[in-house]
Amino acid sequence: MRDAFEVRTYDGAARIGELRVPRAGVTVETPALMPVVNPHVQTIEPARLESEFDAEILITNSYILHGSDDLREAALQQGLHDLLDFSGAIVTDSGSFQLAEYGEIDVTTTEILEFQREIGSDIGTPVDIPTPPDVEREQAERELATTQERLEIAEGVDVGEMLVNAPIQGSTYRDLRTQAAEHADGTSLDVFPIGAVVPLLNSYRYADIAEIVGAVKRGLGGDAPVHLFGAGHPMMFALAVAMGCDLFDSAAYALYARDERYLTVRGTEHLADLEYFPCECPVCSEHTPEQLREMDDARAERLLAEHNLHVSFGEMRRVKQAIRRGNLLELVEARARNHPTMLDGYRALLDGADRLEASDPTTKDAFFHVSTESARRPEVRRHHQRLERFDVSGDVLLASDRGALEETFDERWTVTPPFGPYPPALAETYPLNGEVPERLERQAYVAASEGIRRLVSGNPGASFTVALWDWPEDVLADLPESIDRADGF
Repeated sequence: MRDAFEVRTYDGAARIGELRVPRAGVTVETPALMPVVNPHVQTIEPARLESEFDAEILITNSYILHGSDDLREAALQQGLHDLLDFSGAIVTDSGSFQLAEYGEIDVTTTEILEFQREIGSDIGTPVDIPTPPDVEREQAERELATTQERLEIAEGVDVGEMLVNAPIQGSTYRDLRTQAAEHADGTSLDVFPIGAVVPLLNSYRYADIAEIVGAVKRGLGGDAPVHLFGAGHPMMFALAVAMGCDLFDSAAYALYARDERYLTVRGTEHLADLEYFPCECPVCSEHTPEQLREMDDARAERLLAEHNLHVSFGEMRRVKQAIRRGNLLELVEARARNHPTMLDGYRALLDGADRLEASDPTTKDAFFHVSTESARRPEVRRHHQRLERFDVSGDVLLASDRGALEETFDERWTVTPPFGPYPPALAETYPLNGEVPERLERQAYVAASEGIRRLVSGNPGASFTVALWDWPEDVLADLPESIDRADGF
């Protein structure tokens, strides 16, 4: 059912979309957080996830249900929605996690998909092979081939209206990930989880994740909803959404609470280390860290889980609002300053600025230059590409806004880092009307000099003079030799 997903708003590769889930009769707005519900132990009841946290979708494990005599019969008789008391969309995993942990499971793709259909799952999952990072290529290729065979088996299973996941594997080999994505995109399956990235997340290897997601996105069509398996920490939601991911499952809210860990958008705190709660959620507004430490373990765990959910859903709403405004990358830049490896991930994302620019709207709210990485954003890249299409002639002055010259020129263009030159008529258009600090880093000037090069190379018949006050001398020295400098400059 490849018409189940529709994009409403883009910001770079990030998007707000609608995933229609016909079996549940609901439409889920993406990006969406899917709390993981353990069928045996529910730290927070699914009904509360829906009523108090506005969860539209959750994920549970059909393999656990299948292997439990009590839960299996209850799920078959009542149906998954009644069993969990949840009216939104329910995704079921297949046991692949258990396969990765224990080496084998006793169910086939056909059996588990039929079971998921029988218990009323809305989005089912075949049994793929989660290949860990950094394995030998031969293992990655062999296990990917098995996963692809199982996707083809899944296509032949009668699942009714249930949507089906097409997991994408390939370890840390980007070409295998692209190949896997192309194969999955060619099936009739519906949702595309990027699997086996939890070890990378646990090791803070965000640059590797950015490269893997970029490789996957190159192999998928624009109508493919992407689930980043295991990405449940709010500190990386903005970055992962900017990569182009749409769905996120979070067991972290419960698992971290069990270990007395407190989630924030900056990282993880231990309850024992907190004197004050840096949050405005109901839990943090009504309790102190000392009060939670003095509670019985079960109550403290539940309250910590509630906080962890509040901060996670709050960050996802913040990400959506940033997409609506067109300034998600500014939020990503702020989050990237929270951890060095997050900054690595953001820089790896910007290495693929061509992909971001392809779907980035041409008009947004004001561009804010807030860090070194701002000079590499897709808006800057697009302006540089446009400079190649300008046709200028005669004597052209390229000058910063500061200062004036008495010489007469046929045209005067303004040069503003990180964009470079532009004609005065475009001064109030996006992104050239952006907010740029007066004290710029060298990279902004380097980016602007690339814009100058593009304009000059595209107009060999024109003569160019620069009057760029306060530019670094080494950047000026690297401009094309054909460019003159204004007298007295």
